[in-house]
Amino acid sequence: MSLDFLLEIGTEEIPHWMIPGALAQLAKLDLLGATPRVDATPRRLVVRAEGLPERTPDAEQVVKGPPITAGDKAAEGFAKKQGADASALRKAGNYYELVKSVPGRAVRDILAESLPAAILGIQWPKTMFWTDRNGPRFIRPIRWLVVLLGDQVIPFEIAGLKSGNITRGHRQLGASSIPVTIATYESALRKSGVILAAHDRRHKIETEASALGAKLDRDLVETLTYITEFPTAIKGGFDPAYLELPAEVLTTVMRHHQKYFSVEGMHGALAPNFVAVMNTSGDPDGLVKHGNERVLKARFNDARFFWNVDQQKKLADRVDDLAKVTFQAKLGSYKEKTDRVIALVKELGGNEHAQRAALLAKCDLTTEMVKEFTDLQGVVGGLYAKSQGEQETVSRAIYEHYQPLSMEDSIPETSEGRILALADKLDTLRSCFSVGMMPTGSKDPFALRRAAQGVVKILTEAKLDYQLDQLVQGDLRDFLLDRIKYYFREVRGFKYDEVNAVFAAGCWTLADAEARLIALAEVRPTENFEPLAASFKRIRNILRQAEYSGGERILEADFEQEVERQLYREVERVVKVATESREYRAILAATASSRPSVDKFFDQVMVMDKAPDVRARRLELLYRISTHFSTIADFSEIVTSGDQTKS
Repeated sequence: MSLDFLLEIGTEEIPHWMIPGALAQLAKLDLLGATPRVDATPRRLVVRAEGLPERTPDAEQVVKGPPITAGDKAAEGFAKKQGADASALRKAGNYYELVKSVPGRAVRDILAESLPAAILGIQWPKTMFWTDRNGPRFIRPIRWLVVLLGDQVIPFEIAGLKSGNITRGHRQLGASSIPVTIATYESALRKSGVILAAHDRRHKIETEASALGAKLDRDLVETLTYITEFPTAIKGGFDPAYLELPAEVLTTVMRHHQKYFSVEGMHGALAPNFVAVMNTSGDPDGLVKHGNERVLKARFNDARFFWNVDQQKKLADRVDDLAKVTFQAKLGSYKEKTDRVIALVKELGGNEHAQRAALLAKCDLTTEMVKEFTDLQGVVGGLYAKSQGEQETVSRAIYEHYQPLSMEDSIPETSEGRILALADKLDTLRSCFSVGMMPTGSKDPFALRRAAQGVVKILTEAKLDYQLDQLVQGDLRDFLLDRIKYYFREVRGFKYDEVNAVFAAGCWTLADAEARLIALAEVRPTENFEPLAASFKRIRNILRQAEYSGGERILEADFEQEVERQLYREVERVVKVATESREYRAILAATASSRPSVDKFFDQVMVMDKAPDVRARRLELLYRISTHFSTIADFSEIVTSGDQTKS
């Protein structure tokens, strides 16, 4: 007989950003072969499963005993300890062993023992205790536990709280005590104002907010999904006079500080409205709407005050103030960082506008606006620069120099912005690595991985003509190369062996590496490619075993057999194509087309001939194939079907 299972951990409100991680852990809960299904709201973590057995089957357990050389007394003592007669022991190699019958157990009893530790074993960024200092710790106090197997409660306690079949509904809309069964659980919650499934809450938010004209933001939708149990969208408004402030400031206040969606009017312009999401079913008297409008008005007044105060001192007059703002204790102030970035922009060939942008880029860190709204750093600098009459190229470069903030974010649009962003990120990487502040494991306090990924995206997508070795050396080069390979594998979707093959051949500019990867991926499906890659592995092995590193002078007339001369001509043909064409696909296609000649050579020729001069000429021919054919990609890195079969 199979049984259904339900676990609900009822708590005080859990921070929204911690919930997905907890669910990922609960999805791995050991339910004796049944697959857990997880859900959550701010006040409950839920695990459900079907098909649990009522009992575990009887089993046999083999217990290893003492060595046979230990004698009969040791064997008798072991048997007695196991509750068996010595005659039940058997010999296995040099040891005694006992086969014990282990009767099955009620799954209800097994889970009663395992679940308390599993619940308290959930890893959180931080935890608290709510009974006393020696009591259990959890992200928030546990207030109720619903734990059912079939129609029976699985009995246990946590912090004096007994498991049962009583849940709680929404704080305002529902009852504080609701008896449930597994069959009635979700519907009972719905009647009591709780939408259990996150995807249902998410859909409700998106549908209602869109209907009210909201500009949806994926991250904000996700946040609202996990801070509400019954989300309901409402529309509010604000004084159009606030639209005199930049849209970036207004939307940041709404989105990041109040968790409101902005609303756009005609032609994408910001409208004097917002959409908020309540954790209740409605606002018939408009009290929630008016409350949100009042709070937003106060925040907008703050923003307008900061804007007006900051305009009294230009960015250029704030440069020296950066000496009082610490970048990092070992690396000095932002004034020192600014000087380094200016020098790096010059080194990268940045024009006078890029250098001016580098001078002013960090000055907004001294403004009241950024002190209050830290998410706006860079953006505020660009807006202030434009307002204060700086060149458009300067203000735009400042505005976008933090981009890209993630792998999904776009790179700066202007050439000045790209050089400034590149210089800023490179300086952070170089400086931190110079004082031993490398990322370790999950620890990356200065977001160096993100800075490295930004460098990779800018270099690749802007097709900038900087070689990797010109920008970084040593450990930083290895770190950045690792990020480059990650980008091309995980973000761009190239196969791992293609990435390895291209970078084994060399890393110059990332635009060049991208072009070689694209060509390799296009040529790989052709019929000659993988067989030639397999031959390359053979060629490399022969050269390594012969310890041959090139240098023999050869001509076509030096070879006695036609198959040798044919391969010589093929090598010359491919080299000519590579010399005359910069189209990597054409070069790779020409290389792959030489496969029949390579195959014939190996079928009919013994490379390691007894005659030293014959052997040397043949090795030189293979050496030239290895070197000339591997300028785009190292074919020996390609995993062929034969390699996969062997593994």
